[in-house]
Amino acid sequence: MNPPTSFHAAVCIGRFQPLHEGHLAMIRATLAAAPIGVVVVGSAFRARSPKNPFTWQERASMLNNALSKEEQSRIRILPIRDYYNTPRWAQAVQEGVAKLVGAGSIALIGHLKDASSHYLHHFPDWNFLPMDRHLPVDATPIRDAYFAETPLPTEWLPATTLEFLRMWAQQPEFAALRQEWEMLRDYRKAWEAAPYPPIFSTVDAVVTCQGHVLLIRRGRAPGKGLWALPGGFVEPAETLYHSAVRELQEETNLSVTPDTLHRSLRAVKVFDHPDRSQRGRTITHAHYFELDQLDQLDQPLPAIEAGDDAAQAQWIPITKLPMMESGFMDDHFHILGTFLHGIRYIMEA
Repeated sequence: MNPPTSFHAAVCIGRFQPLHEGHLAMIRATLAAAPIGVVVVGSAFRARSPKNPFTWQERASMLNNALSKEEQSRIRILPIRDYYNTPRWAQAVQEGVAKLVGAGSIALIGHLKDASSHYLHHFPDWNFLPMDRHLPVDATPIRDAYFAETPLPTEWLPATTLEFLRMWAQQPEFAALRQEWEMLRDYRKAWEAAPYPPIFSTVDAVVTCQGHVLLIRRGRAPGKGLWALPGGFVEPAETLYHSAVRELQEETNLSVTPDTLHRSLRAVKVFDHPDRSQRGRTITHAHYFELDQLDQLDQPLPAIEAGDDAAQAQWIPITKLPMMESGFMDDHFHILGTFLHGIRYIMEA
């Protein structure tokens, strides 16, 4: 039976990494508020990482398995990617909800936990219905216990989620993510004695030529095996530009002269979303080099050879990038979307 309500539909938002009892209480509050409940599954279409270990399809399965058949029949699941731009993300959520449920009054269900809940304020046309915190439960310590292979807080997890986690720990992806989780744990621990949380400055290079973009595969954690832009940390005695060029050469050995590279620089943009990197607060300066204006189109692509942190360097046709989104480290796919029209439509879809 549908609940008596003036709302056409109700919405709740989460990453569900993994689904816990607090999430389940929020979803059931959503179903209590309206006949149709939309569950927005965030951080969709991303590569696996210790922070986002499960695909949106796996999380949707966890969610459905924890609900009754009647509850499942009233739920609509909406996967939404990270845009690293809150207004654009909120727009995508609203457009996705409208496609699923049509026009009508919308209720937004959520708990104002801390600064991470700021996104709830970006839907002024919806009716926000705050809910009390169901349990002192958070997904971060659950993931930490999972990857540390210590006992999971079973009172926080539905039985179906526990079964999923036990089965998934047998997959090869678990061992790889556990190794990366250990690396990130030790990395953060090294900075615990700092008087303030550190802010890191990095550079990345977006290099295009003849409809291709130069990418690397990461050779080590974090992001081992994922596609990434050539780049790294700024060294104390370097300018941002010289850091970008150094990292580009160290990781790809691009066979272009320094003068040619300097003349091909088209733009520099800063990417500073607080959650863009798992290593901590990391601000990167992406340098866009366009070699097309300097080389004849009938010439072969400049020679490259992987080095330093890169296990592989490769010229990738820009037309293939949309199919590679879930294979990129951090926000590098979105950095590419800022500069390259060939994949910008994904960011605008």
